[in-house]
Amino acid sequence: MTSSLEHRPPAPIGNTSVVERIRSRFPALSRLHRGQPIAYFDGPGGTQVPASVADAMADYLLNHNANTHWVYPTSVETDALLLGARRALADFLNAAPEEIVFGNNMTTLTFHLARALGRRWGAGDEIVLTELDHHANVAPWRALEKERGITIRLVPLVREKDRVDVDALKAAINRNTRMVAIGAASNALGTITDVASAARMAHEVGALCFVDAVAYAPHNLVDVRAIDCDFLACSPYKFYGPHTGVLYGRRALLEALDAPKLMPAPDQAPDRMETGTQNHEGIVGAAAAVEFLASLGEGSTRRARLASAFAQLHTEADRLGRRLWDGLGRIKGVTRYGVDPGSPRTPTVSFSLAGRTSEQMATALADQAVFVSHGDFYASTVVERLGFARDGLVRAGCACYTTEQEVDRLLAAVAELG
Repeated sequence: MTSSLEHRPPAPIGNTSVVERIRSRFPALSRLHRGQPIAYFDGPGGTQVPASVADAMADYLLNHNANTHWVYPTSVETDALLLGARRALADFLNAAPEEIVFGNNMTTLTFHLARALGRRWGAGDEIVLTELDHHANVAPWRALEKERGITIRLVPLVREKDRVDVDALKAAINRNTRMVAIGAASNALGTITDVASAARMAHEVGALCFVDAVAYAPHNLVDVRAIDCDFLACSPYKFYGPHTGVLYGRRALLEALDAPKLMPAPDQAPDRMETGTQNHEGIVGAAAAVEFLASLGEGSTRRARLASAFAQLHTEADRLGRRLWDGLGRIKGVTRYGVDPGSPRTPTVSFSLAGRTSEQMATALADQAVFVSHGDFYASTVVERLGFARDGLVRAGCACYTTEQEVDRLLAAVAELG
C-alpha cells in the first residue's frame, strides 16, 4: 500500500544539473527502500513515469472520460485526444497519424498482425526470424507455422560477437520469403541490429519487414521512413509512458490486411486494426510520454525537439553505459554479455556472477535498494545460447533519470557479492 512507503521530498528544479531537473519530474525517485533511495535499473522491462504522464491520464479519466464517435462533449473531447495521441506517436516514429495503431501491448499487436497477414499465406511461404529476438517477435510468427503450414527460417546468433549472423540472414531470405521479422535492439544484450539493411534485403525479394523496436525506441529516435520497414512496434512503457502498445504500418498495407474485426467497425486505417474499445487513458498517457521527451529538447516542431532530446540523452546514456560495462569488467567473477560500448548498442547490460544465480543476485541487490531484472526477459533463446537457460542473467539498464552515482552504487553492490 502506498501509505506505507517511505519518501523523500522531490529535488528542487532551481539551479541544478540537467539530470537532476529530469529526476525532479519522476515522483517514484523519491521512494526509499530500507532507508535508501532506490536506484532503478529495471528500465528495459519498464521505466518509471514522470508526473505529467500520470496527470494527463488522470485528467482524461476525471474530466473527459467517454466512448468515441458520439456528439456530446466528452465523446468529442475523447476523439480529439485520441487523434492528438496519434499525431504525437506519428511524430515519434516519423509516420503519418493514420499509420499509428494502438493496442494493449506489443505482443498482442504482433499476434493480431501475424494472424491478419497469415490468412493469405500457406505451405511454401517462409518467414525469417532471428535467435537474438524477444519471443514476442517469435511466437506470433511461429503460430503461423502450426496454423498455416508456413516455414520458419531461424537466423542464428553469432555467440562470439553476440549479434545476428548477417551472412546467414542474407542466405535465409529468398523468393519464398513473405516476412522478415527482426529486432532493432536486443532487450537482453543491448545489441543494435541494422534493420534498415534487413528491410532492404526483404524488399529485394518482394517480402515485407516487421521491426520490433521495443528495446530500441527508448534510446534512439525511430525513423520508419529511413528504416523503410513495412511494420514496426514499440511500447510506451519502455519510454516513460503507461502500459500500452503501438504499431506502425504503411497505410496501404493496413487497409489491405484481412484483420479479424466486427462487421460494423471502421474499415479505414488505422481503426480497422483496433478491435473493441481501446485503453483511452493509456493512449493519452503515451502521448504525454512523447511530450515529456520532446520537452527535453529544442526546435520549432515536435519532431525536431525529439531529435534534439534524443541526441542529448544518447550521449549521456553512452557515457553511463560504458561506465557500467567497464566497471562490471573489473569485478572478479563477473561475465558480461553483448557487444562492447564502442559498437552500436543500448545502455542495457546483462551479466552473471560465478557462484550466484540471477535471482540470488537480484534479491541481494534489492536489499541495497538497487533494482535490477533477472531471468530470461522473454529472450529465452538468447539466454539459452549463452548457457543460462536454468539460472538466467542479471540485467541492468540506464534510463534518462540514471545518475553516475547510481551506477557506482550498483557496481559496489555487485562487488560485495563477489
